[in-house]
Amino acid sequence: MSASPCAPCPARPGGRATQCQGPAPAGATRRGPRDPHGGHGPHSHGGGGSPRRIGIALALTLSVMAAELVAAGLTGSLSLLADAGHMLTDSAGLVMALVAARLSTRPPTGRSTWGLRRAEVLGAAAQAGLLGAVGAIVAVRAVADLIDPPQVAPTGMLVMGAVGLAANAVGLLVLAPGRGSSLNARAAFLEVLNDALGSLGVIGAALVVMTTGWARADAVAALIIAALIAPRALMLLREAASVLMERAPEELDLTRVRAHMLSVEHVEEVHDLHAWTVASGLPVLTAHVVVRDECLRDGHASQILHALQDCVGEHFPVRVEHATFQIEPAGHRAHEHLPH
Repeated sequence: MSASPCAPCPARPGGRATQCQGPAPAGATRRGPRDPHGGHGPHSHGGGGSPRRIGIALALTLSVMAAELVAAGLTGSLSLLADAGHMLTDSAGLVMALVAARLSTRPPTGRSTWGLRRAEVLGAAAQAGLLGAVGAIVAVRAVADLIDPPQVAPTGMLVMGAVGLAANAVGLLVLAPGRGSSLNARAAFLEVLNDALGSLGVIGAALVVMTTGWARADAVAALIIAALIAPRALMLLREAASVLMERAPEELDLTRVRAHMLSVEHVEEVHDLHAWTVASGLPVLTAHVVVRDECLRDGHASQILHALQDCVGEHFPVRVEHATFQIEPAGHRAHEHLPH
């Protein structure tokens, strides 16, 4: 007696398998219509941040940094020197961001199947190392100056602090529109934002020295700048390491993903479920999906595949368009020899 056919779900037009159950959570987005052949259309692999915007911010930062180095030598201000050092690392970070933005647009090849999208992640990790080193150097110098404060020229500090703040404000306006497009673009925006905060510290120290004569205000401002550098360096390092270690995206709960996939009609088991991030905006998911044997015999597996792709693409805050599912019968598990 032959096995009963795999019954299509009447809830889906064209005999497709039922979609996974449950509404999409807040923050999830719906994709556009599927193309008539069942595919999802081409995927965008570009985007490490706008090279033009990053280039403008880099030019502004380098100009102000050069002026601050000259002013620090003339005024003897450690906070001004600290802010110039901060801008030096930020300039290096923006150079990395600019290079990464260029590299990330290169097309995939047979050897680099994702192109060079991870250049932005490597750049962010390098920025974190630079920021941490500069923060430590500034903090050590500031402590020394708290013990033995040097004489500073507050007027020069005030002028350069104001110039730096104005340039940083322009840089923020340039970078703000694209700051959410990638880790690389966000890192560049944070570089300039912390520069602006450093300039505020220089202005504050200059005003205190001018009004009270308390020379240690300069060292205090330098410590504040160093304190601003540390958490940003740790944040960038953590996020870059998470991508490089191929951890699942934070917004993607694989327990919920598995439950949604199991709710698709005719799916018996989901195993070897993996998710990671290739680069910003490029999550990837793979899984082995066990279905009833008759689904593979009567051609119903393609309809189950469509339902699974819709599930991971529509029902979670992270929109997974690069999903690969291995549809297999229950007996195939015995042929998988690698431990998982």
